[in-house]
Amino acid sequence: MTDLEALFRQHANRVYAYARRHVGADAADDVVSDTFLVAWRRRDNVPDDALPWLLVCARNIIANTKRSDRRREQLWWSAVDEFWHADDATDPQEAAVAKEAQLDGLRSCTPSEREALLLIAWDGLSIDDAARVAGCSSRAFTVRLSRARARMRHATTADGNSLAPKADRPALSLSHRPTAEDLR
Repeated sequence: MTDLEALFRQHANRVYAYARRHVGADAADDVVSDTFLVAWRRRDNVPDDALPWLLVCARNIIANTKRSDRRREQLWWSAVDEFWHADDATDPQEAAVAKEAQLDGLRSCTPSEREALLLIAWDGLSIDDAARVAGCSSRAFTVRLSRARARMRHATTADGNSLAPKADRPALSLSHRPTAEDLR
């Protein structure tokens, strides 16, 4: 048995428990794997009392992951906000209200629901193609899309008066993409 194997057998459960408290069960295994990868790469720097050192590695990995997730989310919203525009014929005040309602609708969606909406409306994919991109069955994708559309309808409706585009009120659209009506 190598030193790393002994280290893993001795401390993996404690590192997993730490990670699970901070990121949940889904991501805890990844944190443990990454922590012991750092230990392997820096095996000459691992102290005799390794557990505190391993927990610091795990804490840093968790912090980096959370930072990356926040950055990715900010970039996503920035891109959506940048490319979403009102048609020239839309009253600016009406367009601003409709845009905010639609962005609120997107915010109310889960990440997988948002992805479903934008794969269809922004990227123009078919249900089958979008399901392949999302890594799920067409049926599961259709459920995500249906839930997302319901959230969008709810967010773009105030007191029963739809903020959705009408014949005299053009839709907000993603630049050079299908209109927001495709999101419904």
